[in-house]
Amino acid sequence: MSHSHTHTHSPEEKRAIVNRLSRAIGHLEKVKDMVERDNDCSEVLIQLAAVKSALNSTGKVILKNHIDSCIVDAVESGDHDALHALEDAIDKFVK
Repeated sequence: MSHSHTHTHSPEEKRAIVNRLSRAIGHLEKVKDMVERDNDCSEVLIQLAAVKSALNSTGKVILKNHIDSCIVDAVESGDHDALHALEDAIDKFVK
């Protein structure tokens, strides 16, 4: 499957995504530390749920940015492969 559309994400969009991911990574490291310190399993699960929520939120931002820029460009240029790739990505993301 070809990805012929051009990515047109702004530096601000990229920076916002990287910042979100960095926070999620930091939070996940803390969860790992909690497990290593034998913290209460309920506390670990609650913090792990927070990490999952942060990742889902980041995925939604990426999806919105992708639709607003890449997919609009793909539709305008008739790039059906990009639309199929988006469908596949959504299927994997929402599993």
